Amino acid sequence: MTIHTATSSYADPALHAQGLFIGGRREPGAGIPVVDPATGQTIADVPNASIEDAMRAVDAAEAAAAGWRATPPRQRSEILRRWFQLMSEHAEELAGLISLENGKALTDARGEVAYAAEFFRWYAEEATRIPGEFRHTPSGSHGILVDHEPIGIAVLITPWNFPAAMATRKIGPALAAGCTVILKPASETPLTAYAMARLGEEAGVPAGVVNVLTTRDPGPVVAAMLADPRVRKLSFTGSTGVGRVLLAEAAKSVVNCSMELGGNAPFLVFDDADLDAALDGAMIAKMRNAGEACTAANRFYVQAGIHDAFVKGLTARMAAMKVGAGSDPATQCGPMITQKAVAKIHHLVSDAMKRGARATTGGAPLPGDGFFYPPTVLENVPVDAAIAHEEIFGPVAAIYRFATEEEAIRLANTTEYGLAAYVYSGDLKRALRVGKGIETGMVGINRGLMSDPAAPFGGVKQSGIGREGGVTGILEFMEAKYYALEF
Repeated sequence: MTIHTATSSYADPALHAQGLFIGGRREPGAGIPVVDPATGQTIADVPNASIEDAMRAVDAAEAAAAGWRATPPRQRSEILRRWFQLMSEHAEELAGLISLENGKALTDARGEVAYAAEFFRWYAEEATRIPGEFRHTPSGSHGILVDHEPIGIAVLITPWNFPAAMATRKIGPALAAGCTVILKPASETPLTAYAMARLGEEAGVPAGVVNVLTTRDPGPVVAAMLADPRVRKLSFTGSTGVGRVLLAEAAKSVVNCSMELGGNAPFLVFDDADLDAALDGAMIAKMRNAGEACTAANRFYVQAGIHDAFVKGLTARMAAMKVGAGSDPATQCGPMITQKAVAKIHHLVSDAMKRGARATTGGAPLPGDGFFYPPTVLENVPVDAAIAHEEIFGPVAAIYRFATEEEAIRLANTTEYGLAAYVYSGDLKRALRVGKGIETGMVGINRGLMSDPAAPFGGVKQSGIGREGGVTGILEFMEAKYYALEF
């Protein structure tokens, strides 16, 4: 096993490969190799949790539940605030760790750490603002008092593409609400999750409030936890296919679910858009995290009058990006997470080109070590190509031409997904009108980045159920209780 030399403890893979984190204890084990996508080499091994391990995590979460539930909101708030501060102090180390196990460029990794930490700061504030209400019934017969209580033990399942932010986006509101949690991170990027657990412990999170386990066989392990009557919440971020399976599993015990699933975001550019601004936004919406994001712009619908100039400008920008290891400060586009991911991306690109699309830059995997696919622009993409309907999850921009506003909206809605959309136009009324016409949970208007801890993140259709972030995010981990008051 190769262990990379680290300049500080939180950046050292070996520190975070010491065992499952259950009840505040680290339990040694192995079985899951963690691979550097830039080299294909193993950097550490983490434990492969069994069903018995998962049940012990539920036991630990239950043992801590009553005490954490009774902890005053201000005290929970201060712990989350300290966690935010610790993440900020160790930001560079955490960014290096994320870049190593995920492959993303250091610039993106630094951005992720800052974004992830903000969820702890935001929910440190929201912990003291849990809402309630009192009102009279319309008939005047009695009073209505509504309180919000912690929903209970929550199982949190996070993906590999944002290993810090997807964890904090769930842990923050859960702990602020008074819930204890079991985090199951993706096996491709588990080191960041274990690093977060260490930071939480340092911040003062009591033993058992946050538990972390990794497993190569998540189906039976997660199913066992969902079948336990003590588990009352599932929060999942990942593919729509896996989400459907988990929803069916959770239904057996009527477990409350929040699901942030796949996306196939359209990026609409109208003739009256500022071309440079649209290109700036396209690069952010497409190439953040090398396109490995559920909000990534997949389908670029560009109006006929500006189409050719947009293709030329985007091609020049994509071709100029430096591809390399995420640890290289000069890298702008890092490797994909696995070789399987590269194969999927190339399959979609090849299918489109067989159907008449043309690559103006990129279009084939890069040779050598690591899992690299170059920034790619496809023009003249037919709407029946697989790339028009499947989530790309890579650095490929597929461009389509449209004529009218009505056509653009129709094309944008030809998908089972509805997570994010982007609209560029010099006419704000048009942009809002088009945004309203698109079946999606979020719309970026003349802006290529929409994610923010203070905003509700989530989609419609096959893109999910519920919202994360914002003032509504904490309510996903709470149950409303109604008291009828006799006067």
